[in-house]
Amino acid sequence: MSALVEFAMFPTDSTESKSEFVAKVLDIVDQSGLTYQLTPMGTIIEAKTVGEVFAVIEKAYEILGQESNRIYSAIKVDYRKGSVGRLHQKVRSVEAKLGRTLNS
Repeated sequence: MSALVEFAMFPTDSTESKSEFVAKVLDIVDQSGLTYQLTPMGTIIEAKTVGEVFAVIEKAYEILGQESNRIYSAIKVDYRKGSVGRLHQKVRSVEAKLGRTLNS
């Protein structure tokens, strides 16, 4: 089983630039030991269970909540039985069908 979870979160009651807060969240993600990919619009985490990823997201809420009264988040979940390593396999599958490497 594996869960791919894409999420973005940031405080809405602070500065226009959000990179400082994204860095704090990514520090938590990185320290979790889970496989992840940072994108310009969010972060994708792969784990065996959704709960593993939600534990990371909960820690991120705790950290951001120390400095903010309001936090926006968007979360997408793709849960699949019997499959692991999908974070990179999904991209390779599309590239194979196209017969070329994509700029990702």
